Amino acid sequence: MTDTFRQQMDRELGLLGIKLSEKQLEQFFTYYEMLVEKNKVMNLTAITDETDVVSKHFSDSLSLLRVLKRVADSGDGCDGSRVYEEELLEGKSVIDVGTGAGFPGIPLKIAFPGIKLTLLDSLNKRVKFLEEVCDALELKNVEFIHGRAEDIGRQKEHREMYDLCVSRAVANLASLSEYCMPFVKIGCFFVPYKSGEIEDELKSAGRAVGILGGELEFVDKFMLPGTDASRSLVVIKKVKGISKKYPRKAGMPTKEPLG
Repeated sequence: MTDTFRQQMDRELGLLGIKLSEKQLEQFFTYYEMLVEKNKVMNLTAITDETDVVSKHFSDSLSLLRVLKRVADSGDGCDGSRVYEEELLEGKSVIDVGTGAGFPGIPLKIAFPGIKLTLLDSLNKRVKFLEEVCDALELKNVEFIHGRAEDIGRQKEHREMYDLCVSRAVANLASLSEYCMPFVKIGCFFVPYKSGEIEDELKSAGRAVGILGGELEFVDKFMLPGTDASRSLVVIKKVKGISKKYPRKAGMPTKEPLG
């Protein structure tokens, strides 16, 4: 592990109130090395510089803690409990939809090893890479699913079975909500990571979020440390069940977003 990697991780995660153990720092560095190496033979990420990976992948993924603390402080956690306190993430079920190279799911699992993590992606070779990473990092209690969210979200073993759904997938909020909301338990949360200006997107997705059983709780806007990149975490609470007709068949949420 390089000194610059350690120092940057300590500095940026310290802003989130996260203090990693030596083992966790080593896991993050191994993940970085595996990501860069595999990226030579398959397209995983355009971001490979060490400094950028820390800021734009690792810190970005763990910025979720900003909103988890806010939800916990409100006392408005899953089913009325304060389940999103950092120390109470133990045993909570988290699904990362369209995880790609493993963001934000794997950084969350490294930082909070007690979560029950499911990584879902439509490309099998990416899923195989994620399996290799989790095996190398000795991460336990991780489920890997190769499939489309539209199909998996209809399956009984996954529908409304998760305390938290996260996604950094590039899709408009209306489409992303249809992919993700079916996985979330009533009373629990979907948190998409968005970049840039999102006001128009929020307005156009309002009806879709409602149809899919959700209510917009709040949006946390911030700048990634050490960058000029703006981020928004959109916190949507699932307040009621969803009609069985959602999600629609594969491709429809993107071709014809609800709204």
